[in-house]
Amino acid sequence: MIVVLTVVAGICPAAAHGTEAHSTGATWTFDPWVVAPLAIMAIAYGVGSVRIFRRVARGNDTFALRLGFFISGWATLAAALTSPLHWLGEHLFTFHMIEHEVVMAVSAPLLALSRPVSALIWALPRRGRHIVGAAMNSAVIRWAWGWSTGGLNAMLLHGVAIWAWHLPWLFDASVTDISLHRLQHLSFLVTALLFWWSILWRCSRGVAAWHLFVTMIHTGILGALMALSPRVLYVLQTTDAQAWGLTPLEDQQLAGMLMWVPAGTVYAGAALTVLAIWINGSGLKGVADV
Repeated sequence: MIVVLTVVAGICPAAAHGTEAHSTGATWTFDPWVVAPLAIMAIAYGVGSVRIFRRVARGNDTFALRLGFFISGWATLAAALTSPLHWLGEHLFTFHMIEHEVVMAVSAPLLALSRPVSALIWALPRRGRHIVGAAMNSAVIRWAWGWSTGGLNAMLLHGVAIWAWHLPWLFDASVTDISLHRLQHLSFLVTALLFWWSILWRCSRGVAAWHLFVTMIHTGILGALMALSPRVLYVLQTTDAQAWGLTPLEDQQLAGMLMWVPAGTVYAGAALTVLAIWINGSGLKGVADV
């Protein structure tokens, strides 16, 4: 999808904020506050994975699968935050919504599936590993991690982040304030990681399916409110829409529809998958009991 959007951006008229020329094509974004953490994460995971592979992972299919999940999650995250999709999101609400959904509904679950913590810790020198390991085993950190990845808490944290940042005045403020924009993306990613971690590794299958279903419902309601609103709610975010052949209201409606339907489909698909695994496991257990 990102490749297609990039091609489209090359042939569409571009409307820029401030004094940037309207003829400027879509470009890659190299914000050091984004690129540096992405690079550090990739290098650390690579170093840690090599060290783990040398010790215990030869011929380990699980390790290879997690590596694939990490690469996929990291690549989609980097593409969402640095590719022309990000540039497009600064000009059209529709593309901004796509960027957010990639971060929360694609990159976050892939990274959670990769379980990268051990590889990241192994990237540290021996003394650093011991210090981090001791800190992670402390009562405070264990409590904080357990609380934030608990099913209900993780779902609520993620839901609050989504609804709070979509308050019109706060969303528009993030469009013009780069610090708020970075904080918005960070909170979406962190709470999504906690949410998907709880779904994949903490909750029972039935509870996980319920939390996915609830998330699908409340994000669908938010998307519907944007799509069906008779007036423009996000004034600054939709300012450039006319240069792309859309009215500000149409741009907002398309963004709302993307949150309502495609993103909802991801959560619905995940819920059905979890339910299928749960039912299949129950069936196998019943056969074993017989």
